[in-house]
Amino acid sequence: MSAASSLRSEDQFLCSICLDVFTDPVTTSCGHNFCKHCITQHWDHNDIFQCPMCKEILHTRLQLKINTFISEVVAEFRHESQQKTSSSSLEQQAAKPGEVPCDVCIGTKPKALKSCLVCLLSYCDSHLQPHLTVSRLKRHQLIHPVDNLEDRMCRKHDKPLELFCKTDQTCVCTLCSVLNHKTHEFVPLKEEYEGKKAELGKTEDEIQQMIQKRRRKIEEMKKSVKMSKAAADRQIAEGVQVFTALKESVERGLDQLIKEIEDKQKTTEKQAKGFIKHLEQEVSELMKRSSEVKQLSHSEDHLHLLQSFSSLKAAPPTKDWTEVSVRPPSYEGTVVKAVTQLEETLRKDMKNLLEVELKRVQQYAMDVTLDPDTAHPQLILSGDGKQVHCGDVWKNLPDNPERFSKYACLLGRNSFSSGCFYFQVQVKGKTDWDLGVARESINRKGIIPLSPQNGFWTVWLRNGNEYKALAGPSVRLSLHSHPEKVGVFVDYEGLVSFHDVDTAALIYSFTGCSFNDKLYPYFSPCNNDGGKNSAPLIICADNQTVC
Repeated sequence: MSAASSLRSEDQFLCSICLDVFTDPVTTSCGHNFCKHCITQHWDHNDIFQCPMCKEILHTRLQLKINTFISEVVAEFRHESQQKTSSSSLEQQAAKPGEVPCDVCIGTKPKALKSCLVCLLSYCDSHLQPHLTVSRLKRHQLIHPVDNLEDRMCRKHDKPLELFCKTDQTCVCTLCSVLNHKTHEFVPLKEEYEGKKAELGKTEDEIQQMIQKRRRKIEEMKKSVKMSKAAADRQIAEGVQVFTALKESVERGLDQLIKEIEDKQKTTEKQAKGFIKHLEQEVSELMKRSSEVKQLSHSEDHLHLLQSFSSLKAAPPTKDWTEVSVRPPSYEGTVVKAVTQLEETLRKDMKNLLEVELKRVQQYAMDVTLDPDTAHPQLILSGDGKQVHCGDVWKNLPDNPERFSKYACLLGRNSFSSGCFYFQVQVKGKTDWDLGVARESINRKGIIPLSPQNGFWTVWLRNGNEYKALAGPSVRLSLHSHPEKVGVFVDYEGLVSFHDVDTAALIYSFTGCSFNDKLYPYFSPCNNDGGKNSAPLIICADNQTVC
């Protein structure tokens, strides 16, 4: 019996209808075995009684009786399988939270390796073997283990969800396709799966592209932060260097001031000390003579007094101190002189610093040209687009949206929306001019108050000596000299500064600016004023000494 049982395989005891081990096995007249429930239900759904295996037609529905021999063999086989399963399950660990347990194991349920879409069960390694070895079970569709396999059955008809209704975008069974969705469009689940999988692949590609764009943006931002940090460190180092030099200059000036005052005081003390020493010596000698005189005056020896009188009467050699005095030195003006010298030193240091700063911003020089499409009809531009002055004739030009129509001004062709840029303009010989930058969205047709609120960051000259920064309200500028060449530097992060190129002096800075638009260089040579202001504005390269 043991030898016989060792030759048994589960394939021998499987019902060809349910593909599971026999339950209440019965035998048809053609000799094939089935579960009693399976063959009965099969005949209930068919008008012709035939064997599912050999297709032999049975003329009458048989009164099926349980095959006791097969039933006993199956029971013994089940018992052996359960013992083997129990022994195997003891060696396996229970499924962890989140893992799908085996539906067949009794007691401790290990993790399932696969789920069967035909059996609607999940199997561990042991119970999965029939699906890997039995020919009929190999045709079943196995997937990664999933919960709720019953959700893969149609709730209305208790049949597998095998079709996809494209009209309702839902999964249905074969009966649904002829009953509830008979006019709808259907495709097999696999076909829709492939389509949706392709869509997911496309979506995944798009997501990956978005991820890559954002990663590139992250790297770009990190690079910007790194560059900003490097620039900040560089500026801090330069600032520390400059202020350290200034501090050392102040300390040297203070040391020199203290030394000068102390030297004067020491000279005074030395002079007074010499006078006092000499006076003390004379006082000592006079006190000695006074003692001798006093002693002689008390003498009762007539001869001795008369003999000593002549030598005592003569005055000792002493200095006339009437005009001698110690005059305290005058310290008035000492501090002012020291501060004046320090101011001169600081002025030189400041000039050097401004020259360094100007050279730094000139590294961002751009080749700017004038845009004739924005020029007021009275303006006259050179052929190379580098010079402009105001004429007396109003030219007949198209009034396009970009053109200024009321004031004699225009923009450069170049636009900027990030980073830094610099340009410089010769203003020599002019009595009036406007320079700066402007937003692309500025008003160009009516009255234009120049101010940051209206999109302009500019400075101007009026009447040959009146300089203003049009900061809204305007700021009057006191310049030590009249600039002949003006440099304009823009950092799109929020700075517009104006420089006297020849003296490297800072004219004015707009700080904390908010642009949020393209910026264009802005120019106005102003009206001709009867020839007094006929000199042109000339755009220069930063390395040109004469424009």
